[in-house]
Amino acid sequence: MTVVSRAACPALSPDEVARIDREHLWHPYASLGGGPAPLVVEAAHGTRLVLADGRELVDAMSSWWAAIHGYQHPVLDQAVAEQLRSMSHVMFGGLTHEPAARLGSLLVEITGMDTVFFCDSGSVAVEVAVKTVLQYQRAVGAPSRRKLLTPRGGYYGDTFTPMSLCDPVGGMHAEWAGVLAEQVFAPRPPAVFDPAWDREVRELAAKHRHELAGIIVEPVVQGAGGMRMYDPRCLVTLREVADEHGLLLVFDEIATGFGRTGELFAHQHCADLREGGVRPDLMCVGKALTGGYMTLAAVLGRREVADAINAGGVGALLHGPTFMANPLACRVAVAAVELLLGEQWASGGWRTEVARIEQALREGLAPLEELAGVRDVRVLGAIGVVELERPVDLARATATTVANGVWLRPFGKLVYTMPPYIASDEDLGRICAAVHAVAVEECRSVG
Repeated sequence: MTVVSRAACPALSPDEVARIDREHLWHPYASLGGGPAPLVVEAAHGTRLVLADGRELVDAMSSWWAAIHGYQHPVLDQAVAEQLRSMSHVMFGGLTHEPAARLGSLLVEITGMDTVFFCDSGSVAVEVAVKTVLQYQRAVGAPSRRKLLTPRGGYYGDTFTPMSLCDPVGGMHAEWAGVLAEQVFAPRPPAVFDPAWDREVRELAAKHRHELAGIIVEPVVQGAGGMRMYDPRCLVTLREVADEHGLLLVFDEIATGFGRTGELFAHQHCADLREGGVRPDLMCVGKALTGGYMTLAAVLGRREVADAINAGGVGALLHGPTFMANPLACRVAVAAVELLLGEQWASGGWRTEVARIEQALREGLAPLEELAGVRDVRVLGAIGVVELERPVDLARATATTVANGVWLRPFGKLVYTMPPYIASDEDLGRICAAVHAVAVEECRSVG
């Protein structure tokens, strides 16, 4: 093997980056070297992505919903720099450290849960949550209960267990049918609570109670499965069903957590629907957990679940990622969560900022409701969605948004935005204008 010295590795030009990318690098849901060439990003600051040719784009996606504080935030930069001076990583097997303890304590405090399992990514968090559900059922003497009930239209990640929970027909993983574990699928949760939906879910759970181990759902907003928003009262139904049949209820708050829907966690929209709200048995968090700086996720659980696993079977939760509780990621996550909850927001806090974004998106996207070819416009918190009648031409839509000085990443029939919470009114105006331009162009091309 040839060892290349650092001196022999000069910086790459944008053209060289593009060439290497085209010849060697896979991108999400894309063929190798196929499709439009990805844009080369050289820097990012605030809400802006700086391209190699000097153009700056407003990032309307928060880097897939994670960079809620924007880029190069001084508080988060400082947290990373300070942690690097002590250690960037140490194994969590047999060792522990302050960043993990601080983050774990903080997550317990703000969620009301009791235990924390750190993992690498959102998809792995769902894997761990499902494994926890199955181990729990084994520990309490029900090893034959191996399936989960989940509403259609969901999305839980790209590893095999999460794929098995995604929509089996309309989801992006439909081609894996016959390979994935079989689950039990309930109807999509309705936008307005429907007693017929409630009845069907209860009947389905009763029919499959002998084989069900748990229920998993994205609270209030189904993300990459279709960006659908539904009535929080559906969560009350799922909690009651879980209690009735001895199932564990899992909330996937990876996309919806940390303020995105207007509540700190989406299931808290249920606070006024039932005394004490709706508390899950397990909850997955990720994405915005580190403010988009590092990959980190966690599975939070109730003490009763841990006690049962400790007392039964092998007496341990059988999972242990190499980078579990990585100190660097934990340290910046503490800073990101404290930043979110702190007093440094000029207008009164993250809740005020998300409400401001929601109002701007409602006003800016509302005119598209009258556009022929638009099926629906929906907004909740810092989420704005325009659903078209037909799939978006991604290459054309990308060119349009970039020409408008904005970075968007439509998928399927959806043109949507999840901007950073620091987005200014000017940023939001540009984002809405870019969404409008894409919608008009796509609808015109159909007509």
